[in-house]
Amino acid sequence: MNRIDRGQPPEAHAAPALGAELSAPRRRRLTWWLLSGALLTFAMLVVGGITRLTQSGLSIVEWAPLMGVFPPVGEAQWQEAFDAYKRFPEYQQLRPDMTLAEYRFIFYWEYAHRLLARVIGVVFLVPFLLFLARGYLRGPLLRRLLVLFGLGALQGLMGWVMVASGLVDRPSVAHERLAAHLLLAFAIFGVCLWTAVDLWPGILVRGRSAWRWTARVRVWLVVFGVLLVVQVMYGAFVAGLDAGLAFNTWPRMAGGWLPPAAWRLEPPLRNLLDNIATVQWLHRTLPALLLLIALGLFGAAWRPAARGNGGRHRAMATALLAAVLVQAGLGIATLLAFVPVWLAAMHQAMALLLFGVWLAWLHDVSRARPAA
Repeated sequence: MNRIDRGQPPEAHAAPALGAELSAPRRRRLTWWLLSGALLTFAMLVVGGITRLTQSGLSIVEWAPLMGVFPPVGEAQWQEAFDAYKRFPEYQQLRPDMTLAEYRFIFYWEYAHRLLARVIGVVFLVPFLLFLARGYLRGPLLRRLLVLFGLGALQGLMGWVMVASGLVDRPSVAHERLAAHLLLAFAIFGVCLWTAVDLWPGILVRGRSAWRWTARVRVWLVVFGVLLVVQVMYGAFVAGLDAGLAFNTWPRMAGGWLPPAAWRLEPPLRNLLDNIATVQWLHRTLPALLLLIALGLFGAAWRPAARGNGGRHRAMATALLAAVLVQAGLGIATLLAFVPVWLAAMHQAMALLLFGVWLAWLHDVSRARPAA
């Protein structure tokens, strides 16, 4: 009996596993591989957040997927890299007095970010080829993993497109491209996690009332997820526009609940994208909706209809509510402290952990099946 089956009768499982034709040891190897990819993506998000917060993202002005593996060696190569950086707006407009030692600091953060991206590529590709050669991958599982590789390739391309936006006439990357880059990282993490859990059978829900409860929870989790994605997008907008350095009070902004400059741009819809006041207000307001839904789900997990798998649902509901509260607290603290690097990095990392908790619960209720 597989480890996942301990303590449960065989008939407790309903939804078949992805790659059900594979033996349990093979599915276990695939699971660990995918979870390692999710963990590396989490690390990538943290390093990428610090890279942005230290304004290091534009320090390497060339995209060299192969030669870029090696940093400059010797004074001459470092000076050459620094001279290349000097040709672009960030140096000319923001850092004209930068020294070579200061440049090395921001270079190494961006270098670590790009090197980790290459490591993730190797961790995905080499085992994939081995699993493919040994017959692990075929049918829906193979197609799912090809989608994952497509997302990875798109992420690499988007990373450079984002950097390129800050090398023309502005000393920062376009916040829309930053948001796309961040959301792709969330998508890669999500596909890794979802596929890893998909490799094991789903759960059977016994009782009509329990099944209806599961269906309702699934609907509200979808609503929560949509709001969470929008919140993450606006978090990227706040970061790209440096909106966290404005209106550093809570809960009010500029003495009111809605800042007076919230709709100053024309046409009005442009405020949702480019207005610092509006972007920050939305990023501050959406967590209230997320908290309300999390509280509702937390209460629902203690209803009689949740019994059967109630222990699992109560744990998920508690984890989701706790993650929302911690994330909101980190966001408020980051704002009030004028965005210190360590606190802002924790806030971004917690966003992915919250996403992971939500995704795990959504997967659980999505693959549940009613008993006959």
